[in-house]
Amino acid sequence: MTRSTLPSPDAVPAEALRTVVDGRWARARQETREQLAANAEMRADPDLSSAQYREWITDSLKFLTSSGRPHTGFDPSVGGQGDVGGVVAAFAMLAYGDLSLLVKAGVQWGLFGGAVQVLGTERHHEQYLRKIIDGELLGCFAMTETGHGSDVQHLHTTATYDREAGEFVVHTPYPQARKEYIGNAARDGRMAVVFAQLITGDEKPGVHAFLVPLRDSDGKALPGVQIGDDGRKAGLNGVDNGRLAFDHVRIPRENLLNRFADVAPDGTYSSSIENETARFFSMLGTLVRGRISVAGGAGAATEKALTLAVRFGERRRQFANPATGEEIAVLDYLAHQQKLLPALATTFALHFTQDDLVQRMHDIQAPGAGPVGAREQRTLEQSAAGIKAIATWHATHTIQTCREACGGAGYLEENLLPALKADTDVFTTFEGDNTVLLQLLAKELLSDYGRTIKKGNPLEIAPLLGRQLAGVLAERTGAASLTRRLPFRGIDLTDRTRRRELLAVRREDTLAAAIRNLAPAMRKGNDEFAVFNSAQDLLLTAARAHVDTLVEASFADKLVTVDDPAVRALLERVYDLHVLTVIDRERAWYLETGRLTAAESRSIRPLVNGLCAELRPHARTLVDGFGVPDEWLACPMLDDEAWAPAPGRPAEPLTDQVETG
Repeated sequence: MTRSTLPSPDAVPAEALRTVVDGRWARARQETREQLAANAEMRADPDLSSAQYREWITDSLKFLTSSGRPHTGFDPSVGGQGDVGGVVAAFAMLAYGDLSLLVKAGVQWGLFGGAVQVLGTERHHEQYLRKIIDGELLGCFAMTETGHGSDVQHLHTTATYDREAGEFVVHTPYPQARKEYIGNAARDGRMAVVFAQLITGDEKPGVHAFLVPLRDSDGKALPGVQIGDDGRKAGLNGVDNGRLAFDHVRIPRENLLNRFADVAPDGTYSSSIENETARFFSMLGTLVRGRISVAGGAGAATEKALTLAVRFGERRRQFANPATGEEIAVLDYLAHQQKLLPALATTFALHFTQDDLVQRMHDIQAPGAGPVGAREQRTLEQSAAGIKAIATWHATHTIQTCREACGGAGYLEENLLPALKADTDVFTTFEGDNTVLLQLLAKELLSDYGRTIKKGNPLEIAPLLGRQLAGVLAERTGAASLTRRLPFRGIDLTDRTRRRELLAVRREDTLAAAIRNLAPAMRKGNDEFAVFNSAQDLLLTAARAHVDTLVEASFADKLVTVDDPAVRALLERVYDLHVLTVIDRERAWYLETGRLTAAESRSIRPLVNGLCAELRPHARTLVDGFGVPDEWLACPMLDDEAWAPAPGRPAEPLTDQVETG
């Protein structure tokens, strides 16, 4: 493989890179970018009280409504444009501004409005959707309970059908069953989509979604509705999270969101999906948009943090070069490059993976989309779960790294990084706890394996069984280095196929290891929970390895579509840095399993360092390629005047100033 020559920094304008980054929904992204730039006054005063901040965000929500952007994702029959992918891409970019606004908008149009759209039918669309889209009816998405967060299938809130009255009675049987952390609940929500166990007669067909009014026109809680305020949080204090409980609250039969199941006036239950578990996952599968949106918002917040840190790293100078006597920009130090540039490379990789997810979701959910196969829907859900987990963990780690890279300046609220850190922290646990999501992904991978075995295709079964057998032999004989090593070719910057193989073999081997260790669970008399519990670390490792291959594939596929040779050459090097960083992170596994020799392992870090040095001159172009509006990056540590010497006076070494009495 011939290695392309990296162009000079001047040969790749940020605008050309941005065209590639914006992708299919470039128009939606650019319009959102321009709207954010033109409305920088939406930046809230950090000294606002919680009440004032919430009011500010609600007013900003009205601005979004007036822009027309939320309308675009809904069906044309209710005044939308059916551009599901475009609205999700634009939504993520709100993270360039205020993350409380992003979350507030996500609750209103993504979760509340999205649930009514995809779980409801025409009667709900006609009565509610236009009001939701226009911001006339503010609502909540009430799924999580105090005692049941990730275990949605076993929520304890009930909705019992009263045949005589033709109503459902929604009830919170005990305090741990109250709805918790519900966005829009404490202040603004007038209605909620409430997930509850349906009971009709002697039937208990599982969790269903209901529209439950919360407040009257004056904002007062309706009879039987108990509303609490979660109060101050570590971040996102512009969002009015609260608690909801219901004391035998009656709602009309028609308030059941009945796309997948219905209850007749006489109490007869019917569903197009007979199996309760399949029905439950079909309902939740239609809500995959929320998980994808969270991953996108986390990615945009990461892009903003890296833009701040790279720009600061180019300006901030520390210690003199002995040869010239001039102070050195901190981004010229290898240690500083190691902090930021591998994270920047992975951020690009996740950005392109996010675009793939959004496109797949759009093709499934957009109005007019054809019938969707169960496998296609299931694969999207798997990818969304895994990418959400990895993208939000990456955001948490990278934003912290950016904060540290900016030193004391990064700790000041006025320099924006503390808010990014605080506001994105919860992303790792909402819309699904990351650890639970990776376990779910791993179990789905195991199910896929089971389906492959059941089909009996020897061409598909043989590699899986072969990997299990190789693992058993290696463990029994200690001959891992002999039985498992890929053909030796070394590792260098020109052999991308070799590196792709290393990612793929880790995915396959970790899944085979999980299958091998879980086999006892299938034997009669064994404690299934104990076996699965003891293999949780293997499941998580297999899921992470699977996501690593998804991210690499998305980046590689994107490179093929780039026409501009200079942009492609630059992104190829970013791709190399991302993949080598992943292999470097997992060197212990590759060594333990004999997939790499010690010499090969030692060669990886110098390659990473070399790529960091090579990409250093392009760092500013790369972050500018994200297109974060300058108006939302303005802060003292990036103020041009603060870095310029006074007229007629030579520049003085810039040091941190500490005021004393």
